Amino acid sequence: MKNKPNIRNRYVLMGDLALIVLSVFGALILRFELGSLFFAYLPFGYWMIAVALVIKPIVYYLFGLYRRMWMYASVEELKLIVIAVTTASIMVAVVMLILFTRGFLPGYLRSVFVIDWLLSLAMVGGLRFAFRFLAETRRRFGEMQAGRVKRVLIVGAGDAGALVVKELQKNPQLNLIPVGFLDDNPTKQKQQIHGVPVVGTINDMTRWLEKLRVDEVIIAIPSAPGRVVRMVADIARLKGIPFRTMPGIYELLGGKVSVSRLREVDITDLLRRQPTRIKEEWIGEVLADKIVLVTGAGGSIGRELCRQIARYNPAELIMLGHGENSIFEGLLELKDHFPTLTIRPVIADVRDRMRLNQVFSQYHPQIVFHAAAHKHVSLMEVNVEEAVTNNILGTKNLVDLAIQHRVERLVMISSDKAVRPANVMGATKRVAEMLVIDAALRTGMAFSVVRFGNVLGSRGSVVPIFKQQIARGGPVTITHPDMKRYFMTIPEAVYLVLQAAGMSKGAETFVLNMGQQVRILDLAEDLIRLSGLEPGKDIEIVFTGVRPGEKLSEDLWDEGFQFLSTEHPDIFRSQNTEPLSSERLAEFVDELVNLAREGSSEEIIHLLDQFIPGAVIQSTPPPEITSII
Repeated sequence: MKNKPNIRNRYVLMGDLALIVLSVFGALILRFELGSLFFAYLPFGYWMIAVALVIKPIVYYLFGLYRRMWMYASVEELKLIVIAVTTASIMVAVVMLILFTRGFLPGYLRSVFVIDWLLSLAMVGGLRFAFRFLAETRRRFGEMQAGRVKRVLIVGAGDAGALVVKELQKNPQLNLIPVGFLDDNPTKQKQQIHGVPVVGTINDMTRWLEKLRVDEVIIAIPSAPGRVVRMVADIARLKGIPFRTMPGIYELLGGKVSVSRLREVDITDLLRRQPTRIKEEWIGEVLADKIVLVTGAGGSIGRELCRQIARYNPAELIMLGHGENSIFEGLLELKDHFPTLTIRPVIADVRDRMRLNQVFSQYHPQIVFHAAAHKHVSLMEVNVEEAVTNNILGTKNLVDLAIQHRVERLVMISSDKAVRPANVMGATKRVAEMLVIDAALRTGMAFSVVRFGNVLGSRGSVVPIFKQQIARGGPVTITHPDMKRYFMTIPEAVYLVLQAAGMSKGAETFVLNMGQQVRILDLAEDLIRLSGLEPGKDIEIVFTGVRPGEKLSEDLWDEGFQFLSTEHPDIFRSQNTEPLSSERLAEFVDELVNLAREGSSEEIIHLLDQFIPGAVIQSTPPPEITSII
């Protein structure tokens, strides 16, 4: 069956023919202003119209100007129009020159060709883009009639906000129309970005939500601190208006700002801190063209380490972990985002010294990040031997092999629970810190420790547990109303770890500035509200009592210890005054490992309390399996 002709493009051809005539007459009028010379050169104009009517439609056809759906015209189509019109105008000028040399024309007016070319560009392009304008107007009107288009208020008139608006305008299928910006910068007030006005400040949000009949709010300030996100989210929630946000600046590192990155506001946004200055060159100098090994690469911190390390063009990235599924998932993700990076997935246990030695001998890592550890406080209270063998013996194996294979730099990820530990997990991490610092002091190698508090969203952390409890309809269980913890997002924590690695000279214990401690009760209430519910009304909060090994608040350094500032405002250096000599530390570790192999958990706890400054593990109530959750 014969295809039906494209009626729309037939009309375009008819329009072009009319515009060709209009363009020539327009060029003559602009050149001679309807004076006597205009009428004198009318024969020239008739010849030019005849030539143009033959040549231009043919050239336009050859360039595909009659095979386009102009309602979807873009910059590429604009380029095509410029090339086609320019080619056609040159050909017309050449044919007219030939006719002039053969005596058919009374003269040859170069300026008329230039004017005709400019008019043709405007008319041919205008005709085609008029189709897109009409199509978009018709579609918008139809969607608005059907109630499908949502009016969007953008909070933040910076680069991110401008890019979001541009993408919304480029993608009408999203059915989102930006109607205004809010920004606290006074220089941006009453300005326009991509045709969208900056209508006021964030404090004016309530008024503008009503005045502009807003259907959705987008927070487009990746650098906004948590208080700003919280204020916007609270106002939108009270008005019953959906709201979304751009991820924080640390989450966007290596990525781009786009509509696809918009997501629901979550707890990490409410606890965001003001981002500090970024010293990418420090990290690049350490990681570029180096073979980097990450232990615990399948965990929350380890996987984020791998993501961020991959951005700095290492020669190879070795992902070492004990769980094959988590390593496999991490490998797939990295291969998708960094297809040219050489990645070595290694399934190994840091307690297996022979296997670790094979890895070091085969791949020759130059930089090591040690994130492999048992971290759950309550679980380690009932698995003391595992905490010792994994956290202490595993670290000892790694440090010894790093010295043997002359690794350039080693960074151990530690915890605030290592300070005056009240639990087995914290105590074993403190001994692991001692091993790293002692090795650095003995060898002069660039081995260091980075210590920080809880990270939001890590596997098994309080936030995923609260979300599961909320999804089940409650109750949300909290151990104590005054329980406080330091919190930091995973990307921010890992970014600061890499910054600390770039500053390390050896034997430092870096402490990350965790900001203010957050009440767990406040955290739970925020999560309940973000779920569209009310605490105490829709979701009950129950206090279950402090668990074995828990403190009401955490410490980042020992009492009486000095901490020194560094080149980075969010990274401090703790003064190292470890109590044990190298020989005594080695004996202490050997004794702990032997006791772990014998299953002597009570003797392990006694020994940890005896040698770790400020440790109070023995005073912790005896653990019960029901208390771990």
